[in-house]
Amino acid sequence: MKSSKTPSTITIWTLSLILSIFWSCGPANSDKESENEMVEEELSSSTSPGLDLLWETSPDLTTNESVHYEESDGQIYVANIEGGPDEKDGVGSISKLNTEGEILERDWVSGLNAPKGMAVKGDYLYVTDIDRLLEIELATGETSNTYEIDGAVFLNDAATDGEKVYFSDMRTNKIHYLEDGAIHTFAEEQNSINGLRVGNGNTLYGLDAEGLKQYEPDGSFQIINAEVTGGDGLIVLDESTFIASKWGGEVFLIQDGTATKILDTTEEESNTADIGFIPGEDIVLVPTFFKNKVVAYKLSY
Repeated sequence: MKSSKTPSTITIWTLSLILSIFWSCGPANSDKESENEMVEEELSSSTSPGLDLLWETSPDLTTNESVHYEESDGQIYVANIEGGPDEKDGVGSISKLNTEGEILERDWVSGLNAPKGMAVKGDYLYVTDIDRLLEIELATGETSNTYEIDGAVFLNDAATDGEKVYFSDMRTNKIHYLEDGAIHTFAEEQNSINGLRVGNGNTLYGLDAEGLKQYEPDGSFQIINAEVTGGDGLIVLDESTFIASKWGGEVFLIQDGTATKILDTTEEESNTADIGFIPGEDIVLVPTFFKNKVVAYKLSY
């Protein structure tokens, strides 16, 4: 049977149908693409590593160089140099904070010289103090032992594996350790060695002018990352993930050997010295040195 539609009518009808399909599909596809882009942006931002400010103390912690969170008592210990970083002036101190940033005891320990790195083994807090390692009772704040280190010039960070207490001498380029009351040298020729931390499997890691190093029990090492040189504080999250600070005001997340800057306070002239960490809460504790306060950040990665 012959159609009643003329060719022009068919053309107009076909065109209308095409336009109808175009307009019905076009905006929906466009909206969907926009939604996909938004989801991708949200996923990208949510997975980007960073540090978000939580709290900061009052500026009463004079030239605070190091922070240590102690799981056994849930308190934060802060080493305040107060005088010169290499002066035996007897004005240095250790403060205690709670995890909300309140100063519990400003001068929990006083009369030190230039305290820096700290580590807890058993019932004692070990603190480097220019050319000596101090053993302080956590329960009382009393110094139970003082270990004078022959030839030491500028002792800096400290770390422990539960048996040994490792500590660095930044100016003699050495790593020493205390074990059973005796001092030993673990590694030499470690260029400006500073930050130390023991990770899983009792592996020692360190920061020096060459970068982030992983040490073997005999003192040999391999360089994990050569970007973050001259680092100060070190945190080990797992065998392939680290947080490292540089004193000038930078903090980096190092994952699988690659470094990403997650904090930069250089413009504010706020230092990032020997950082601490609250595990389980992913809180990074930053001693700001000349700003005289500790700042806490929430880590996302």
